[in-house]
Amino acid sequence: MSATTLARPRQPNPVLGFIRAQPLGAAGLLVILIMATAAILAEKIAPYDPEAIDFIAMLTAPSMEHPFGTDAFGRDILTRIIYGARTALTIGFLSSFIGCTAGGLLGIASAYFGGRADMIIQRFVDIVLSFPIVVLALVVVAVLGKAAVLGVDMNLVAAIAIPIVPRSCRVVRAAALSVRAMPYIDAARAGGYSSLHIILRHMAPNVLAPYLILLTAYIAQAILLEASLSFLGLGVSEPKPAWGLMLAGDSSNFYQEAPWMILFPGLAISLAVFAFNLFGDSLRDWLDPKFRA
Repeated sequence: MSATTLARPRQPNPVLGFIRAQPLGAAGLLVILIMATAAILAEKIAPYDPEAIDFIAMLTAPSMEHPFGTDAFGRDILTRIIYGARTALTIGFLSSFIGCTAGGLLGIASAYFGGRADMIIQRFVDIVLSFPIVVLALVVVAVLGKAAVLGVDMNLVAAIAIPIVPRSCRVVRAAALSVRAMPYIDAARAGGYSSLHIILRHMAPNVLAPYLILLTAYIAQAILLEASLSFLGLGVSEPKPAWGLMLAGDSSNFYQEAPWMILFPGLAISLAVFAFNLFGDSLRDWLDPKFRA
């Protein structure tokens, strides 16, 4: 045997590979990272207090002192948009994570057990899917009311997460059905492993790709839904900054005199949703061999 050893081939960097293959998705990810950084460092980079009222600066047009102008209470809009990113991303991520995780586990269980259990779960999914996502969220948040935990309205998170559960359940179940037919699942059952062990150890990791795609896609949906509920007065309450809340109330009364009150929060919502949709679509193309081909 030769003393010389062959050098191992250098493994490609997955991050660089994703950037080269999906430049639009990388651009969306960059926007997401910028928003997340702004949300985390809001106290350090925001020029003003988001809840400070200054009646002298009411309805000030965009200027060097207030780049995005001020609202009807003299609050700096740029500051409130930066703090609003924290609200949107926190509620969006928690809602999507809870909804996709619960729906994903329900879909895996439905595919694994099959039979009557699968029929009951899927009929329940059909019933929930018959309601539009906005209407279902409105009903849930109206019934639950508001309950803040560590500064986050968990009832609002639940109202947004519940409509996501059946949608993620249906998608993950389709992927789990093909995994359920694999020989190693039958081998694990013959080996005496419990159903919980097989679901968590063998099935869940093999449906991770569609789960991650759903997670990123529904963050955008959750951000838009949170903004809609806040606009209707059922989401975040004043004086806490939220993009949807900034579009409601006085903004609709002063849209001709101070259009910047609507313009900049609307752009923030659109940019966030667009960035997550770009990243989610690119992630699907990157992880799914059929789309990659």
